[in-house]
Amino acid sequence: MFETRLKEIVKDSSLLMNEPLANHTTMKIGGPADYLVIPKNVNEIKEIIQLAKENNINVTVIGRGSNLLVSDNGIEGVVIKISDCLDHIEIDGTKVLVGAGYSVIRLATQLSRKGFSGLEFASGIPGSVGGAVYMNAGAHQSDFSKITTKAHIIFQDGSMEWLTNEQLEFSYRTSVLQKKRQGFVLEAELQLEEGSKEVSSALMQKNKDYRRETQPWNFPCAGSIFRNPLPQYAGNLIELANLKGYQIGGAKISEMHGNFIVNAGNATSKDVLELIEYIKKTILEKFNVELETEVEIVGKKM
Repeated sequence: MFETRLKEIVKDSSLLMNEPLANHTTMKIGGPADYLVIPKNVNEIKEIIQLAKENNINVTVIGRGSNLLVSDNGIEGVVIKISDCLDHIEIDGTKVLVGAGYSVIRLATQLSRKGFSGLEFASGIPGSVGGAVYMNAGAHQSDFSKITTKAHIIFQDGSMEWLTNEQLEFSYRTSVLQKKRQGFVLEAELQLEEGSKEVSSALMQKNKDYRRETQPWNFPCAGSIFRNPLPQYAGNLIELANLKGYQIGGAKISEMHGNFIVNAGNATSKDVLELIEYIKKTILEKFNVELETEVEIVGKKM
């Protein structure tokens, strides 16, 4: 009954069963989703969430698969992949309304070319706007909390609400959506400033060059693994502990940046989790600092 109704909502072309999530994450790791749905609009998302709730079936929402580590056993229930289905954009003065599936890099590039300032920090951040707001993604001393005025959220019961910047309760790499009021971003309103195309482009290029020179984007990875234990930095502590290059199975601490774990070849989620625990144990023993993961770890327990 559930499967039949799900097929009616999304049509067969948008539904994949037992789909390996390694095909949908930047780390190229992850077991199968019972159902992977690529919805075409907000109504489909709402119907899917309500149907799952009625049938007591778990729903997980992903974007472009960055900042994500999926269990080797996959994800139970329905995985909704929001990408090109929510990629609308409307510009009104210096306010930008943008869909959750819009690429952050694409957005930053387009807006800088139009002479808007405020999003240059995001020029090298992979993933989508929805994920960036959800986790308050940031770089270069700025983040999405600085530019997000409100976001349209769908909660786990299928209800929808606009939350203001204050209601989103942004803090370092977190928002209210992760635990306190679990929900998913459908679209966000960003407040930018008028600027210079030349200045924005130059700053964006500088940020891109910095990432290219210091981060291992030539290997499958999920971005930063740990939150920085400010005022210290996770990558620096890992480097001081001489852990760069350390490897368990196919998971390896990048030799370019200590806060990146790369898939050096056929890595499993188990490899990455064991390496994360080894890093945490080592840093606690050497520096008495407890590292917290920034990467989202989802799926069936192994």
